[in-house]
Parts: sequence; C-alpha cells; structure tokens
Amino acid sequence: MSDDAIPASDPAQQPQDSGDTGLPTQPDSSGTAPAAWTDLALRELLARRDALEAEIRELEARQTQLQQEIGSSFAGQSDAMARRLKGFQDYLVGALQELAISAEQMELVAQPLVVQPSALDQAAAAASAAAGNLTPAPAAAGQFSGDAELIRDRLASFQGQPDFYADPWKLRRTLEPGGAALLDDWFLNQGGRGAQPSSGSRNRNALIAAAAIAILGDLYGERFQALVLAGQPERLGEWRRGLQDCLGLAREDFGPSSGIVLFERPDALIERADRLEERGELPFIVVDAAEVVVDIPILQFPLWLAFAGSPAELNQEDDLL
Repeated sequence: MSDDAIPASDPAQQPQDSGDTGLPTQPDSSGTAPAAWTDLALRELLARRDALEAEIRELEARQTQLQQEIGSSFAGQSDAMARRLKGFQDYLVGALQELAISAEQMELVAQPLVVQPSALDQAAAAASAAAGNLTPAPAAAGQFSGDAELIRDRLASFQGQPDFYADPWKLRRTLEPGGAALLDDWFLNQGGRGAQPSSGSRNRNALIAAAAIAILGDLYGERFQALVLAGQPERLGEWRRGLQDCLGLAREDFGPSSGIVLFERPDALIERADRLEERGELPFIVVDAAEVVVDIPILQFPLWLAFAGSPAELNQEDDLL
C-alpha cells in the first residue's frame, strides 16, 4: 500500500449530524416544553375568567337598572293590581252565590222564622197596651227607641279596649267616636234606615257595619242576615276581609244560606232580601260608598245602611278601575 492511499475511516471517529437524520429533537430532561403548554392553558383560563366576570358585571348592572325602572314607574300600579287580585281571589269563594240562591227555591218545606222583639220592645209594648194605646209603633225613628239604652251601652263599650278574643259575631276592634256617633244617629234618629257619610275608607266603613251587626245580633239573635252590596269583586273582597277581622268570622260565615252574603248586583240582593222576609227573617242591607245611587226597591226594607262617599273618595275609586 502506498502512502497516498486514504485509510478507511473509523465509524466511531466520524462526526454525526443529527439534523441530517430527519428525526425529531428529543426534549431535554429540564421539562421546558410541558411548562410552556401549562403557561398557555393558564393564560387561556384567565382570559375566559376575565370575560365571564365582565359579562356578570354587565348583567348585574342591567338587573339594577331594570329594578330601578320598575320601582319608579310601576310601584303604584303593581300595588293596586295586587290588591285587586287579592280581592278577586277572596270573591271567588262566594262567586256561585246566585246558583246557590236558585237552588234554595227547590226547598220543599220552608221553616218560618219570626223576628222576636227584644225584651225592651216587649216591655214598651206591654206598657202601651196597658195604657189603651193600640196604634202600632212607627217604623222609622221610633223603631229602636225602646232599645236606646242597650244601643248606647254597646256603643260605649265598643270604644274601649279591643277584645281580640271575643266570640264570633262580637266586635273585636275599637270603634272610633265618629263611628259611634254615626251609629247612634242611624239607630235612634233614622230608625235603622238611611244613608250616612262614608268614613273615608272601606276598612273603617266595614268596622262601622260590623258594630251595627254586633248590636243587631244582640237585639234579634240569628234571625237576621247581613247583605253587602259592592259593584266590584275587589271591593267585595275588602268587605269580606274587614268584616271577617272585626267580627272574628270564618270563610263559611260568608255564604248564601247563613251569615253574611256579598252581592255585586242589586237585583240579586233584592231577590235575596225578599226571600228572607217571606221566611220571616230580617235582612240588613249595607251599601258600599262606591255605589253612586241606591236602587229604589232597597228603600222598602226595614234595615239598610248606605255609605255616601265624598267626591274625592269616588274619584279615587274610579282611578283604581
């Protein structure tokens, strides 16, 4: 072999170029590539969180704005609507009263009930007979003249402390002096038949009517029935709640056959009052202050109390319709 010959290269001594092999570069043992992926995922999560927080803040701002708009624009109307809906809900319990009244016509035997006068009336009648005076007592102002002491005693007791645990059909609330004076005039001057000025609210009128019902209960027992006329379901609902609270009544006390009957139309009330008189019972008619006129047939009955509303009160009722 000559000196110019090139010796064979030793594979162990040849340099290796990993870039020429086409194989992927292996990550070193320091874990740089996983750390980069973790940082990227964390940045994406943070960006999503910031976007969600911004959206939540926007929704909260819109909610606050809507609540302010509702509170400033519809507070009064929503309150009026809620009262009307509550009144209509209470009225639904007695909405079938006309059907029940029609069913009463199917009675085969009607038990007549005679209105018994009070003890004071009996004493006055005996004294009148002994004096030889056989003329009947007048049906107007003199109707309760013999019961004046009892009536004024009850009115005085109603103005004391309220008896929240009194028996049903007894007044559980305190009657204001103005209401007591109104009933004194209605019983003793008008003879239980006439109109009186409204007290300004339906709740106070219900309290006055409840006091009258309590006194009539002392005079006639269960042989009378109260009939309330109000032209709207929500008004009847207020009457139901007021009388129920003042007299300690239950829902079953508001029915077509006993207790207190609520009427939206005067013709149904008049028909019911006629039927009570035919059976010997005594109807006591209460007319709501929102009723502008009183039907003439109502005036024929011996006991009726109509509340006369002021112009301001009537205008307020019209605004609620």
